[in-house]
Amino acid sequence: MDFSHNEKTQGLLDKLDSFIAEHIAPIENDVYDFHHKENNHGDWTRWKLHPGTEALKAKARDAGLANLFLPDAALGQGLTTLEYAPMAERMGKYLFAPEIFNCNAPDTGNMEVLYHFGSEAQKEKWLKPLLAGEIRSVFGMTEPDVASSDATNMAATIIEDGDDVVINGKKWWSTGLGHPNADITIFMGLSNPENDKHSRHSMVIVPLDTPGITIKRMLDAYGDYDAPYGHGEMHFDNVRVSKDNLVMGLGKGFAIAQGRLGPGRIHHCMRAIGMAEKALELALQRGHERVAFGKPIIRLGGNLERVADARMAIEQARLLTLHAAWKIDNLGVKHAMTEISAIKVVVPNMLQNVVDMALQIHGGAGMCSDFPLARFAAGARALRLADGPDEVHKGMVSRLELKKYQ
Repeated sequence: MDFSHNEKTQGLLDKLDSFIAEHIAPIENDVYDFHHKENNHGDWTRWKLHPGTEALKAKARDAGLANLFLPDAALGQGLTTLEYAPMAERMGKYLFAPEIFNCNAPDTGNMEVLYHFGSEAQKEKWLKPLLAGEIRSVFGMTEPDVASSDATNMAATIIEDGDDVVINGKKWWSTGLGHPNADITIFMGLSNPENDKHSRHSMVIVPLDTPGITIKRMLDAYGDYDAPYGHGEMHFDNVRVSKDNLVMGLGKGFAIAQGRLGPGRIHHCMRAIGMAEKALELALQRGHERVAFGKPIIRLGGNLERVADARMAIEQARLLTLHAAWKIDNLGVKHAMTEISAIKVVVPNMLQNVVDMALQIHGGAGMCSDFPLARFAAGARALRLADGPDEVHKGMVSRLELKKYQ
């Protein structure tokens, strides 16, 4: 397995690094300050984008740095999962960077669903504006009234009615619902209860302005609303859309989800590794700048060993993630299930530990909005639930391991 960067990947990485250094790093604190001052409240209808967002998106597009995640040479750069992985890591260092390059979740996963499984009409109507960065999307999966760690529990319904489907139920923790440009959700619900448990659910594209949809609230995570993106709760009351909005057809939801979640988990994990690198970088800076008891903080209280532990953990997590990416590209998602499940446990836990170490070195400053560490900490903890809790992924790894001996 060769994880080195080929000429194409290295060229794009160099361009990406230059763009970040010139356009993103200099405004990092300004963006965080703007979002904290303007959007640090639960009224998502008043959330705003940083004034420089759209101009930066246009610059990134002009530089050929948009849609890097998509394995299509015409619509993106035709990168494999492994080739895109280090770029996701670079973006992960800045919470707002993925949107600038149109590589933000959950839009990447939704665009992949439409790209791989959508009809030509669906691609024309929704994939094109998503790829152009003109609209944003939401993924409606998790539900408040069932244990969503078992995705087959999903109880919100999609019922055929003539040429339409009628949707009822509740969804929450729907990422991006508060974004000013949020336009559609891909809704996953129970459509064929008579089928086997992995053929009972479907995915349907629902414009957010469809009658019957109520956005109840944005959910704060550790007191932060993650504005202007947000994680919201939606209620669907007899929401009616055309059957043409179904992705692939009734009962295909889990088949689509498997294709969506493989590469998407690589993206999440590599962005998390970028966060960990940023946290370690901030810890080293702070540790050298601050002096206590006559020494730089970095040389007190076992901090040097903590730095070494962080470096080793980051490298291990990165190699495991790149291994998973390599298997997806070369053997397919089905043959990478152990590695995909493993990184969803290993990487968020690593990030949580590294960020916690960096917070400790920063002292009180690490807990406020002066640094991105508090948001990194909330994001790390959320990741241990967002794509399924640790226990579910460990269960998958153990089941696959046991199969080898049955």
